[in-house]
Order: sequence, then C-alpha cells, then structure tokens
Amino acid sequence: MDAHFRSAPFEQNLPVRLGLLDVWYRNFHGFTSRSVAPYHSALKRYPAYLQQLEMESNGKRVDAQGEALPFSSSPGVWGEPGTNGQHAYFQMLHQGTDVVPVEFVTVKTAKHSLPGHHTLLLANVLAQAQALMLGKTDAGGHKHFTGNRPSTFLLLDELNPTSLGALIALQEHRVFVSGSLWGINSFDQWGVELGKVLAKDVQLRLNSGDGAGLDASTAGLLARLRT
Repeated sequence: MDAHFRSAPFEQNLPVRLGLLDVWYRNFHGFTSRSVAPYHSALKRYPAYLQQLEMESNGKRVDAQGEALPFSSSPGVWGEPGTNGQHAYFQMLHQGTDVVPVEFVTVKTAKHSLPGHHTLLLANVLAQAQALMLGKTDAGGHKHFTGNRPSTFLLLDELNPTSLGALIALQEHRVFVSGSLWGINSFDQWGVELGKVLAKDVQLRLNSGDGAGLDASTAGLLARLRT
C-alpha cells in the first residue's frame, strides 16, 4: 500500500481517491460525519481506531500556519460492527433527516467453518449497501426510503497480517491526503494536550478542596465530588 500510494497515478490511487472523497463529502455536500461498519468480528475495534486516527489528526480549526480555516475539516467518525449497527443506528442511516456516508468493510473468505454463517454475513452487508443506494420508493409514509445515500465498500480477499496492514496504511495515507488538501498539520494534537494540563491542576484541587479561581461549573462539580 505504501508503494501504491507513492507511485500509482491519481485516478488509480486509492488513498488519494478516498481523501478526495472525504473532502467532497465534507465541503461540497456538508456531511458532518461518516459511519464505519466492519462486517467481521475480528475488526470490531476498527471504527475506534479510525476515530483516533482521523479526528485527532484532522479535527482542527486552523491550518499549518495557524490561520483559521475558511471551511470545515474532519467529520465525526463513528461506528460499530455491522451486525450490531443494523439493530442500533442503521435506522437513522436509512431514514434519518441527515445523510451520513457509510464505509463498509468486509472479507471475502472466512477462516471459520460455520455452515452458511459467512454467506449470511455477506448477504447482509451487500443488502445494506443496496438499500442505502436504491431505497424503496413504492411505499409511502414510514415505509418510504429515499435511497441515494452514499456508501463505500472495502473488500479484503481474506483477513491476515498483510491485508490488515494494507487496510491500516490505506487509512493513514487517506488522512494525510485530506489533511494536506485542507492545509492542516495532521501530526500534532494540541486539543488533547490542553485537557492533560488542566487535569493536573484539577487533581490537586480534588485532593485539597481548593476551588478558588475556578469557573462556577467546575467549582460546583469539585465541591459535589468532595461531599
């Protein structure tokens, strides 16, 4: 994947295409978040990894020169394994008032031998992508699905160290691409550092009970925690 990103022409370069797609969705369509739905139990923590990768890297309001951005940057990234998500937030994805692009990830060949299990899993992920795209417009009211809701489909032949590494590298390069297009320094995280600095002071105050100089909200919570 590293060699592909370095040498493939833009029209065939997967990290470049995904990075461009992210900017297109965020700045031209105004979509505020992206849902990640892995259909493989071994990828259950994959959405959490992408949350940290993308939002910590590109969740910024200034460019690399410290100037305020004139446009939006990183969307919110969230998700769950697809079979869990189908019975939780997929209702909103299909019929909610906000359009949320979905990124499906699944594996062609399973390592287990459970009869019919993997075929059923693949049927579900394909059906969800189809339903988002086509909807159901021959019914009215609460049974109407508008369709035309975007999704991306990443398919691994099998899940192994090589394919997982390629998937992670793809996402890292993708974030670099979108961050570069936004003019962001994707390699710092000062939003994380502020909380760490404040936590040291609050820890001392929790031990001492000293609320002097604190804002009313924090002082009130501090007092409540010490009663």
